Amino acid sequence: MEMFYYLVFGGLGAVVAAIELSKTNKDRINTTSTFNSFKNNYLLVYSLMMAGDWLQGPYVYFLYKTYGYDKGEIGQLFIAGFGSSMLFGTIVGSLADKQGRKRACVIYCITYILSCFTKHSPQYKVLMIGRVLGGIATSLLFSSFESWLVAEHNKRGFEQQWLSITFSKAVFLGNGLVAILAGLFGNLLVDSFSLGPVAPFDAAACFLAIGMAVILSSWTENFGDPSENKDLLTQFRGAAVAIASDEKIALLGAIQSLFEGSMYTFVFLWTPALSPNDEDIPHGFIFATFMLASMLGSSFASRLMARATPKVESYMQIVFLVSSASLMLPIVTTFLVAPSNVKGGSITFAGCIQLLGFCTFEACVGIFWPSIMKMRSQYIPEEARSTIMNFFRIPLNIFVCVVLYNVDAFPITVMFGMCSIFLFVASVLQRRLLVIADKPKTQDWAMKERDSEADPLNI
Repeated sequence: MEMFYYLVFGGLGAVVAAIELSKTNKDRINTTSTFNSFKNNYLLVYSLMMAGDWLQGPYVYFLYKTYGYDKGEIGQLFIAGFGSSMLFGTIVGSLADKQGRKRACVIYCITYILSCFTKHSPQYKVLMIGRVLGGIATSLLFSSFESWLVAEHNKRGFEQQWLSITFSKAVFLGNGLVAILAGLFGNLLVDSFSLGPVAPFDAAACFLAIGMAVILSSWTENFGDPSENKDLLTQFRGAAVAIASDEKIALLGAIQSLFEGSMYTFVFLWTPALSPNDEDIPHGFIFATFMLASMLGSSFASRLMARATPKVESYMQIVFLVSSASLMLPIVTTFLVAPSNVKGGSITFAGCIQLLGFCTFEACVGIFWPSIMKMRSQYIPEEARSTIMNFFRIPLNIFVCVVLYNVDAFPITVMFGMCSIFLFVASVLQRRLLVIADKPKTQDWAMKERDSEADPLNI
């Protein structure tokens, strides 16, 4: 079965290379050297931040299991992280609009480094504190950095279309290449050097410290709405009004919550799905394969966003449908492939089929990230960007907490079926967003037609 892993990994790598090498001038956007320097600085920081995050990902569950905690207790630790992100992370993230996005990014580094340090203790309470700190850091990672980028990009007067370049490159590097290297590096530390499952967390802290040094030395501060008369409650109220009064923002938030909720549930479920009878699977290598699939998706997305058509709102409908179908495979294989009751051994035939489906889902994740960033930059108002983005994470975190709390109550196929349904609903909502986004243009065209009929000479 090792040959199967190498075939999947090599095949995905060949496709990514082919897409990158086959890019034509139509797939590229001409930019300036000033923008390229700005972009490369951000990509360096973002890659370091994601390295600190990805190094931890494959080993969180494994570390807790090594300390002797069962699936239910591990689920509670994960719930603490998502609950913290929903409660404390939303508040801290929203302060970025008022207190500064650069400052929030530095707080992310400090908070996540402290979270890494707690992994050295096997005590449940200390690990719980680490999950709370990690939840706060996650909210900052997925709001403050993007908010800083968009504000700084606009402040420096760069072309709006150039944002899509930074978004796609950030996902290609941070969520793809860096994730692969992090997975392989973590595997090297734990297995080859036998440093134990806590070693990746120490390495993550080092990368976060380096990234923080770059931020402090090269970034300028920017704000959303720094007015003194707006307290935190007023910011929340303003963000809620913006979401309630603009259907496009509300739809975007619902789509993001549905997709990311399914994605985070998948992160928790893929290990037991591929090894239901404690099969011996190479976690680090499979994780690297997933990230290579994500690179493939982000590379494909960069080509799509470099062109006027199809629009982001249009092709994302297909992406959500494909991702929905890919997470149905664990259910399909249950009916079509006879289950194995043999403990241990290598991955089963059903597991191989599921692995291909999971790689397809990760490719959809690679398309999703730069595309949702592009839509957020278009629809979310600048003065409350971080606040609104953290509002989006509230239903997401509630959803994931409910799923993890009931992880032992339902079969794994039910969990995947629920995720598949949510992704299908996201596709329906994406269709609605496309209709609304095109509506103003349609109305303008109709008004011009009516004026033209009333005044054929256009006088």
